[in-house]
Amino acid sequence: MAGPKEQPLPPDVMDREDATEVLRAFVLDGGLSIAFMRAFEEPDMWGLLLVDIARHAARAYAREANYSEDEALNRIVEMFEAEIARPTDMGNTTPRSQQGH
Repeated sequence: MAGPKEQPLPPDVMDREDATEVLRAFVLDGGLSIAFMRAFEEPDMWGLLLVDIARHAARAYAREANYSEDEALNRIVEMFEAEIARPTDMGNTTPRSQQGH
């Protein structure tokens, strides 16, 4: 049975029992499907997580496409700000207890 195309575990979490997966994101039918756990005591830590992800993505675009790291990061930030100001899809969040997990 085939499943989704998944990313490998990062090398630094291999064999670490103290590592906790907090986010999975999949592109499906042109949209985004995610699973996450709250994980942090304070919501501002999600801002830090999102910035770290944006920086990693910008580096990947700088390495693999015709963007500098700054150009890619600026485009990511611009879209983030636009989507915060004018959401194109509010989506929905279903608690795991209602998903059969």
